[in-house]
Amino acid sequence: MYRRDLITAEIQKLAQVLARIMGLKLEGKLAEAGQLFDETVESGFQLPKEILENEDPAIFENWLNENNLLPEKLDSLSEFLYYELGFSAERNQLIAPKLNLVYQYLSDQHKIVHLVNLHRQKTIQQYLR
Repeated sequence: MYRRDLITAEIQKLAQVLARIMGLKLEGKLAEAGQLFDETVESGFQLPKEILENEDPAIFENWLNENNLLPEKLDSLSEFLYYELGFSAERNQLIAPKLNLVYQYLSDQHKIVHLVNLHRQKTIQQYLR
């Protein structure tokens, strides 16, 4: 029970940070939002910026397999990645394949499929071409 409470609290903190990032983007403070995104992805998910920004999806896939994040954290990571889409074509091409890998990992490894994620997978297909 205690472990579950810790995980829930951590996910709630990450959701608050995501809301802050989205607010900064709406205010046009893209550099500040980007910095907060990078810091949070690295500290909250132990995902180095170099791996996230590497063009080779296999490097991200290796990170995903090696880190064995809990499904709740993976779902939270998918939220962060999803809300990174749409600001530039270059960023979309970088993030979309990794987001797709997270959805696939949730489905294959944890047998978790959300209707929201299914819809988002269809949406990100436009960035994967």
